[in-house]
Amino acid sequence: MRPSDRSYLESHEWAKLDGDVVTVGITDFAVEQLGELVYLDLPSVGDSVSSGDAFGEVESVKAVSDLNSPVDGEIVAVNDGLADELDALQTAPMAGGWLIQVRVSGADAMDGMLDAAAYEELVVAQS
Repeated sequence: MRPSDRSYLESHEWAKLDGDVVTVGITDFAVEQLGELVYLDLPSVGDSVSSGDAFGEVESVKAVSDLNSPVDGEIVAVNDGLADELDALQTAPMAGGWLIQVRVSGADAMDGMLDAAAYEELVVAQS
């Protein structure tokens, strides 16, 4: 089972809230489905993101996929090293392979996302 300390989108991004900052990444299931990763495009610190909109893309030998923001807010950190060294994203997408951190406003920033159990059901249905 995926970590229960975060929420998930049906498009296979995860979000972990810590105070008013949400760390965003893609799930191990997404990486598994993509296969070998070859390119990552991430935004810059200071950029704004909107829930449901693409903030970047990841490319594998199989496909190019948008990276979707689970929240509205301002990007306060980007895992810049990933673009040059995709191994952390490939091998530890739920930990060191995080993508961006977003400062959000409002307690309802994570509303509408799946919890770990609901995400597991989604993954089983898509497997």
